[in-house]
Amino acid sequence: MTFNEKYKDNALLIKTFDFALNIIHYTTELQNQKKFVIANQLLKSGTSIGANSKSQNAESKADFIHKLKIAIKEADETEYWLFLCDAHREYPNCKRLLNDLSEILKILNKIISTSKMK
Repeated sequence: MTFNEKYKDNALLIKTFDFALNIIHYTTELQNQKKFVIANQLLKSGTSIGANSKSQNAESKADFIHKLKIAIKEADETEYWLFLCDAHREYPNCKRLLNDLSEILKILNKIISTSKMK
């Protein structure tokens, strides 16, 4: 069974998993261009969004919300690195990653606000 098969009904996990794969591809391209520092930062923060979003087995609602807030923190950091890449003309295009990340942030914020109301 693949990740996408297992979590087919969870849009957040599918989006963050696909985003992580795209981050891996993008940072591989950066590493090939010897842009190691930003590649490493992006790889760490960009892949941890999904890892922290996968908190379905949280111990409590507060723990669930806390893990999603960590995912938002990682997404914000990833956005910063992508904005730097986008602003620098010698870096590969990352507009698609920024758009995907914007969608992920909206979903995370919506889940947190909904969870706090329950």
